[in-house]
Amino acid sequence: MAYSPEDRPVRVAAAGDLHCRPAQREAVRAAFAAIAPDVDAILLAGDLTTHGEPDQAAILADACRDLDVPVVTVLGNHDWHVGRRDELVEVLRDAGIVVLDPGAVVLEIAAREVGVVGAKGFVGGFPGSHLPDFGEPLLREVYAAAGREVEALERGLCEVATCPVRIVLLHYAPILDTIASERPEIWAFLGTDRLAAPIAEHEPHLVLHGHAHAGAFEGSIGDVPVFNVSIPVMGRDFAVFELAGASAATAAVH
Repeated sequence: MAYSPEDRPVRVAAAGDLHCRPAQREAVRAAFAAIAPDVDAILLAGDLTTHGEPDQAAILADACRDLDVPVVTVLGNHDWHVGRRDELVEVLRDAGIVVLDPGAVVLEIAAREVGVVGAKGFVGGFPGSHLPDFGEPLLREVYAAAGREVEALERGLCEVATCPVRIVLLHYAPILDTIASERPEIWAFLGTDRLAAPIAEHEPHLVLHGHAHAGAFEGSIGDVPVFNVSIPVMGRDFAVFELAGASAATAAVH
């Protein structure tokens, strides 16, 4: 039987919480150069920089500029810290990195459309630690900001609904499973299960996030696998995921 490109799995490398700084320049370059030949795309789950400085973003940009595979990223809280978000994004996009803040992109991989929906996500908590839509205007704005991220995720999933492979890329966690080993008193600041609602409805094939450095690697939203790809959690530069078959079932490659 003749070989068909659709028969082979889509392979994506993922990492979050790179926290790039000048001392890491060569290590970052080497890590991306090493993984790129073995995958179809690289997905980054935010906190690309230490403080959100454009020169820190340039370290990542320089590592990705000449790669032969697409690099797609969301931003994290560290990338917003000094208030230079627009400059930072310009540095990344000038190097060909796709920045979803929020948004969706369709990649053509192995004769298939791979839809990647990206959003930073936000804080808000989980059962027992939810921030309320009540009280002072500043607190209610935190609730509203999380709501805007949820709405963006919903829109993006609608945009890629017909793609045979669909991936959600976040910074903040959408479930408790992958942050439960963190201290309970900080759960509300590590993500919110409000992000899980559009994921449960649309059932993408893979969800990736970072942010929770002491969290767990694997969880799920129903049948949808969710992975915390924060580098401190993984203990390595990247995790590689294969998405294969008609159902685009996922498996982590260690």
